[in-house]
Amino acid sequence: MTTLAARGTGQLAGTGTLVRFALRRDRVMIPVWTAVNALMVLSMPNTLKGLYGTDAERADLIRQVAANSSLRALVGPVFDDSLGALTAWRAGVYAGALAAVTSLLIVVRHTRDEEESGRQELIASGMVGHRASLTSALLTAAVANMALALLVTAGLAGHGAAGALALGLGLAAVGMLFATTAAIVAQLTESARLARGLTAAVLGAAFVLRAAGDSATDDGSSVLTWLSPLGWLENLRAFADERWWVLPLFAAAITAQGLVAYALAGRRDVGMSFLPTRPGPAAGRLGTAGALAWRLHRGSVLGWSVAFFLAGVVYGGMAESAADLVGDNARAREIFERMGGQSAITDAFLSAMVGMLGLVAALYIVASVLRLHGEETSGRAEPVLATAVGRLRWAAGHLVVAFGGAALIMLLAALGFTAGHGKDLGPLLAAALVQLPAIWVIGGTAVLLHGLAPRLAPAAWAVAGAALLLGWIGPALDLPRSVLNLSPFGHLPKLPGGDMSWTPVVLLTVLAALLVTAGLAGARRRDVTSG
Repeated sequence: MTTLAARGTGQLAGTGTLVRFALRRDRVMIPVWTAVNALMVLSMPNTLKGLYGTDAERADLIRQVAANSSLRALVGPVFDDSLGALTAWRAGVYAGALAAVTSLLIVVRHTRDEEESGRQELIASGMVGHRASLTSALLTAAVANMALALLVTAGLAGHGAAGALALGLGLAAVGMLFATTAAIVAQLTESARLARGLTAAVLGAAFVLRAAGDSATDDGSSVLTWLSPLGWLENLRAFADERWWVLPLFAAAITAQGLVAYALAGRRDVGMSFLPTRPGPAAGRLGTAGALAWRLHRGSVLGWSVAFFLAGVVYGGMAESAADLVGDNARAREIFERMGGQSAITDAFLSAMVGMLGLVAALYIVASVLRLHGEETSGRAEPVLATAVGRLRWAAGHLVVAFGGAALIMLLAALGFTAGHGKDLGPLLAAALVQLPAIWVIGGTAVLLHGLAPRLAPAAWAVAGAALLLGWIGPALDLPRSVLNLSPFGHLPKLPGGDMSWTPVVLLTVLAALLVTAGLAGARRRDVTSG
C-alpha cells in the first residue's frame, strides 16, 4: 500500500510548479476570455429589463418562445419569467460554449502543444511526474472555470442566490467537462491542431444535438437535448426551481473522462499518441512555404467555413421570426438598430447577426496569425528558414491563409444567410464583406505584436476580446458612441439597410496594410523567437 501511494505521489511530482507556470503563461488569455464570458452574462439582466420590463411583456415572450422552434433551437427554452431565468435562457448556452472553448484551448496548450514542441521532453527529464503535466493542465482549466463561476454567482446573486450559484456552477461544469474531453483527445492525437479541432467538433455536435432537441420540445425534455452537456446546463434550470441533481451528472461525466485520460496518459511515451500522424515527404504539393502553410491551416479553415455557413443558414432562417418576436417593443427595436441597420427590423436583425459573425471572425484571424508565433517558439520554423525560404516568404504563406481565410468564411456566411433567408445574395454579400477591413485591422495588430514584440503577441487575444465585448455587449448597455468607436467595427457601415460609406472602409483597409507592413519589417530584423 505504501509503495502504491508513493508511486501515485511520484507521478504527480512537480504539479504545483507546472500549475504556476501555466497560469503565468496564460495570464492574458484566461482573464480576457473569462472576463468576456462573465460580462456577457452579467450584462443581460439590465438589457432584458429594458426589453421586457413588464410582466405582460415577459409573459408574451415566453409564449412566443414556446411557439417558435427556430428561436428555441438557437437559445433554448425559457422556464420562468424572472430576469434571472431570462438571463440563464438568453446567455446560458453561449456562455457554456465559450467556457468549453476556453477550457479546451487551455488543456491542449499545456499537454499536446508542449509535447509537439519538444518542451515536454525537457520537463519530463527533471523531477516531474508522468501525469503532472496533464494534472496541471486540468487544474489550470479548473482555475479559469471557477473564476467564471465566482464572477457569475456574485454578479447575479441579487436576482436569487440559489439561481446564481446554479448558473455559475453549471457554466464551470460545462467547461470542465470539455476540459476532460480535450485531455482524452490530446492522448489520442499526435497534433495539437487536430486535438483542438476534434474537441471543437465534439462541442459542435453537442450544440447541434441540443438545438435539434429544443426545436422539437419546449421544455428541454427531448432525448437529444439530454444527450448534450449544453442540454444538461439548460435543464439545470437556474432561477426556475433549480434541479440540483443535474450537477452530479456533470461530476460523474467529468470524473469518468478524467479517469480515461489518466489511463491513456499512463500507457504512452512522451510525444507519442494512439493515433499517430501518417508521415510523408515534403515534396510536390508541400514543396513550397505557401503549400506548407495551407497544410497547417486547412483543418482550421475548413472547420470555421462550415461553422460560418451553418450559422448563416440558422440566423437567416430566423430573420422573419425575430421580427415577429420584437413586434412593437420599441426598446428591442432600438437595440437591434444600434447593433445593425437603421431601416426595417428584418434588415436590422440581419445586420446585427452579420456583425456578430464579423466579431467572431476576428478570433479566427488572431488564431491564424499567432500560428506564426507558435511555429517560432516550438522550433519548427528554424528548419524551414534554414533552407532557401526567406523570412518574409515564410510569413506570407501563413498571412495569406489568415487574411484570405477571413474573407472566405465571411463569404460563406453570406451564402448561408442567403440560403436561410431566401433574400438576394448581393445585399448580404456586401454586409459580410464590409466587415473585412475591421477584421483585418485586428489581424494586423496581431502581426504587429508578433513582429515587434513577440513576447507580447498573445496580447492580440485581448484586442480581439475587447472588440468582441464592445460589439456584442456595448449596444445593449447603451454605451456612448465614442466608446463603441474604440473598436474598428464601430466605424463600419451597417448593411443591409444602412447607407454605404466608403471612407471608413478604405481607411481601415489602409490601416490594416500599415500594421502588417510594420509587423513584417520588425519580424525581418529580429532573431527567431525560441520559446
